[in-house]
Amino acid sequence: MTSFEPSFEPSAIVVPATHFIAGRANTIANGAMEIRRPSDGQVYAELPQADQNLVDQAVEDAWHAFKSSDWATCSPRDRARVMRRWADLIEADANTLAPLESIGSTRPISSALQWDVPFCAEGIRYFAEYADKCGGEVVPTRRDQLGMTITEPYGVVAAIAPWNFPLVMASWKIAPALAAGNAVVLKPSELTPFSVVRLAELAIAAGMPPGIFNIVQGDGRVGDALCRHPLISKVTFTGSTRTGAAIMAACAETGTKPVTLELGGKSPQLVFDDIADIDKVARRVALAISTNAGQVCVAGSRLIVQKSIANQMIDHIAAAFDELVVGPTWQANSTLSPIISGKELQRIDSVVRATVEQGGEVVTGGRCLAADSGGSFYQPTILHNVDMSMTGVRDEIFGPVLCVQTFEDEEEALQLAAHPSYGLSAGVHTADLSRAMRLVRGLEAGTVWVNRYGRSWDFALPTGGFKQSGIGKDLGRYAYEANLRTKTVLIDF
Repeated sequence: MTSFEPSFEPSAIVVPATHFIAGRANTIANGAMEIRRPSDGQVYAELPQADQNLVDQAVEDAWHAFKSSDWATCSPRDRARVMRRWADLIEADANTLAPLESIGSTRPISSALQWDVPFCAEGIRYFAEYADKCGGEVVPTRRDQLGMTITEPYGVVAAIAPWNFPLVMASWKIAPALAAGNAVVLKPSELTPFSVVRLAELAIAAGMPPGIFNIVQGDGRVGDALCRHPLISKVTFTGSTRTGAAIMAACAETGTKPVTLELGGKSPQLVFDDIADIDKVARRVALAISTNAGQVCVAGSRLIVQKSIANQMIDHIAAAFDELVVGPTWQANSTLSPIISGKELQRIDSVVRATVEQGGEVVTGGRCLAADSGGSFYQPTILHNVDMSMTGVRDEIFGPVLCVQTFEDEEEALQLAAHPSYGLSAGVHTADLSRAMRLVRGLEAGTVWVNRYGRSWDFALPTGGFKQSGIGKDLGRYAYEANLRTKTVLIDF
């Protein structure tokens, strides 16, 4: 592997290893956690762990800010102005935010600059526009009555964000909640905890009242404490299906409260032999599983391809994998992300090995990379001759591993695409529009992409899964409305 000059020097980055409560940094700790860079395995910071008292303080300060500031009661347009200023500050701060995002995460610096930071800012702008454009309505009643609905914010929303896209996923959670007038307490992943602290600092600079956006750091115990807190009125979470179930249980055990859950997936990509450009589609399929090293909820991890073109597709995908550049996230030319931790790296490798033991075949990849650097990298892998009984096909791997199955006709393709547990997303690649629409109807998935794979900058399109892939939606009008409760009013004249 060729050595390149880094885009930034990781040792020069000072990380804000703090909580952020009531508008200022807070370093109170019930012990500290070592935080490692997945690119080289080095400890680069210590994270303060919140205890129950600090969680109580953060939630109570958020509740006080919700009640005493004018965030929930001001003109919605004024709230939107603050959020637009916030988005402008985020974009202007890209040279600070992007290295903070990149240094200890799986996001290469080039991706953080070109996608993560601007996508985060634009998402905040999008939801800001809902503040003065969505509300209640007058409903038909008798002539001597007035019936209407009024929408109100819940109060304090707990947001629990994942590690795979720290800034973007946090913005999906906090932006609609804040635009609707709520206060937010965010728990970022303990693996990628720092860029969101800078996000909170910029919110204060934009004019957001102290206490409206807070951050508490720590592991799953902090998330559990938030879910169980009596002043938390709603919980929104992105992560694994297992953790989502635990969050639902915690919310139910301490008094029912609404939850929005975007959970795991095992998403199929269906490729038919009428595609015009096999190399173009193969690169699309390869990108859908290699982006962020497959550490994406909607990763296209199952290729279901028509038998007549299967060998060609596999060859083209393998060639696209070979072009990926292994390197630390702070190098501008790195295109294969590290796996978030050594523990996750070994788990991915164990799933591949188990699938091979069950009868699967490794076409390419299937091994750890760059072990001498201390980093956690996994070679993009293609597994063939597999079926749903095998671990690699059935379970979410959350790594750059593509399982390939073949079909003869459309009916068989739909049968193979069905998954007993997951229904997050799916892709269809075909030149036949009628077939595409039949498959859109037949696939049990919250999102279906046709002749593309992956989200766009169209924030109006909601995302969320069926079955065990989640409850509710992120993005779009649905996400905004999920942060409001509806009150019915009926007046007799």
